[in-house]
Amino acid sequence: MATKVYFNEGHLSKTAIEREIDGSLKRLGTDYVDLYIIHRFDDTTPMEETMQALHNLVKAGKVRALGASAMYGYQFYNMQLVAKQNGWTPFISMQNHYNLLYREDERELIPICQQFNVSLTPYSPLATGRLARLEWQADTLRSQTDQVAKSKYDSTQKADTSIVQKVNELAEKYGVTMTQIALAWQFAKGVTAPIIGATKTKYLDDAVGAIKVSLSEDDIAYLEEPYIPHRIVGAI
Repeated sequence: MATKVYFNEGHLSKTAIEREIDGSLKRLGTDYVDLYIIHRFDDTTPMEETMQALHNLVKAGKVRALGASAMYGYQFYNMQLVAKQNGWTPFISMQNHYNLLYREDERELIPICQQFNVSLTPYSPLATGRLARLEWQADTLRSQTDQVAKSKYDSTQKADTSIVQKVNELAEKYGVTMTQIALAWQFAKGVTAPIIGATKTKYLDDAVGAIKVSLSEDDIAYLEEPYIPHRIVGAI
């Protein structure tokens, strides 16, 4: 079981962290969570205060492990360094924005995660469905109303459509779904567990099938070739 902290009063201050974990445990009806994730980097609180507060939760048995989410590479590196220098609990997972349409974290954040042996658990692995179908917009309420998703992807639709087409071509070549190709690419890139937003059992079954799909180096290069640099999304 996992939960997050940041978008609350006090962000990642000691007071906020202690208040929010108690509230989360009460709402979840449990004594501890397996993974406690900071949702963003907090530049209003000293890193030492945040990391010590998180470490104290681990010592108290309220949290078993710590994770982080979308941020710049140097921010994550500095927080890990603070933990190491003080003998505090480091982060063991990174929930970052990563998929075939958005690969900016390959520049710094992902190499830093690899340096610290941090597991990658990216969100939006299918780019809110854009890597699971040929049509850029689906005829669903979410596609029509999700302004956050539109801000993430629609500005680069023209360039990214070619990537979607390549995903479809490989799916037809191997007789699998586009979802499975997109997720198989993530596994080939070292992702531990992509976070799937599934609303039906069949979508989970589809995603699980990606484990059986093995992409060659040529396949990976084919999928990645059209990519162009994107503006940073997620990190503060």
